[in-house]
Amino acid sequence: MSELKPVIVPAQHELPIGIFDSGIGGLSIAQSIKQELPNEHFIYVADNLNAPYGEKSDQFIRQRVIEIGEFLSAHPVKAIVVACNTATVTAISALRETLSIPIIGVEPAIKPAASNSLNKKVGVLVTQATASTQRLHDLIHTHATGADIYIQPCPGLVESIEKLGDHRAEIDDLLKGYMQGFIEEQVDTVVLGCTHYPLIRSLIEKNLPAHVDVIDTAKPVTAQLARKLSEHHLLATTSNSDLDDVFYTSACNHTLAKKIEELWQHSANVLPLVCDPS
Repeated sequence: MSELKPVIVPAQHELPIGIFDSGIGGLSIAQSIKQELPNEHFIYVADNLNAPYGEKSDQFIRQRVIEIGEFLSAHPVKAIVVACNTATVTAISALRETLSIPIIGVEPAIKPAASNSLNKKVGVLVTQATASTQRLHDLIHTHATGADIYIQPCPGLVESIEKLGDHRAEIDDLLKGYMQGFIEEQVDTVVLGCTHYPLIRSLIEKNLPAHVDVIDTAKPVTAQLARKLSEHHLLATTSNSDLDDVFYTSACNHTLAKKIEELWQHSANVLPLVCDPS
């Protein structure tokens, strides 16, 4: 009879962090976390089969967020970063009611933008779904601190970013239209209210006057994650070279895996996502 080997269960602080987005945009958050918390490892989920969430119903988004949250929790992970503005404003409360681990969301950086703006005119680039949520308007009401906020929905932009191959000309054409209102209103600060948008930051800046400051949410989200991990004694204390970051996609193919590797700037283990019980 062969001897049974004991199952080694890692300590909770050694578990990976779960990160998910409707697609590849959340890699902008993951890159910031990797830079600031180099001992941590990730399980990243790109639900690109259903991207963009910005054009889905609230009911669909909540159901999908809970399915992916439960998929990550089962691995297990020690915390989850909802690296999607639309998923955060629509479904993070429902996810927190479902799971007991720390869950960090992303929201447009209204407060620092309003504080930093010299002429108190701030533009916010968001998906169509985020533009209409009460949570965004509550953020503006609470944190605008006297600034005028101009909300610009960006239909089609996430889809263009998600497309395989080089679509810079297509994206540039969309941005020209979306930035026109900001230029006319003379905004001096623009908030990137979707995690996909930092991936095209250079094109956004190209379509704005040189003096305009562009702000995203990666650093505040990273800082909040670090605080929560520390608060719950979950920070990884040493780097474990035996652990790899793992990427799941709901529409996985070889070309997409290459794109993830290009954006991640490391080799990437990309696997198909199966988390729908139906």
